[in-house]
Amino acid sequence: MKTDVILAGVGGQGVLSIAAVIASAAVKSGLKTRQSEIHGMAQRGGAVVSHLRLSDETIYCDLVPRGRAGLIISMEPLEGLRYIEWLSPTGRLISAAEPIVNINDYPPLADVHQAIKLLPNSSLIAAETLARQAGHTSSANMVMTGAASRFLPLKPEVLESAIAELFAKRAPLMNIEAFRAGRSCL
Repeated sequence: MKTDVILAGVGGQGVLSIAAVIASAAVKSGLKTRQSEIHGMAQRGGAVVSHLRLSDETIYCDLVPRGRAGLIISMEPLEGLRYIEWLSPTGRLISAAEPIVNINDYPPLADVHQAIKLLPNSSLIAAETLARQAGHTSSANMVMTGAASRFLPLKPEVLESAIAELFAKRAPLMNIEAFRAGRSCL
């Protein structure tokens, strides 16, 4: 079993927290993990991407080869499309619907959403709305983790345990509720 995941977003969206939760849950499940991340201008709203590989066998490289990702989890729709070359023909893109307009020539949001909807295995998630209902928009990353969890080889209760540990000092119950909201939206 091997699962290759690309996580994409912009600084401040919690992409690295998603990677930490999934990697922790994978280790708790007895899987091997490898991770590589690029922060770019993360503190100023720049691109953040993480390659996350999970397997029950040895993993020899941290990076997901182009065309081999089974899953892209994107906190920002345009960032999800930026990494579409990494998606396998049968892979799935799960993207938050809400944009972070951090460039002057950001395309019309309707065009970005349409490009995502044209992909055979894609979902747009109202992550901020679901996070607000769970307690605060800052938990949108856990909404996206929940939505993606259906396509990961990990049990929901193990992911929830990893969330509780990561957010032990910062609203663990709110983040678990956000995870559950995301999991139930697909």
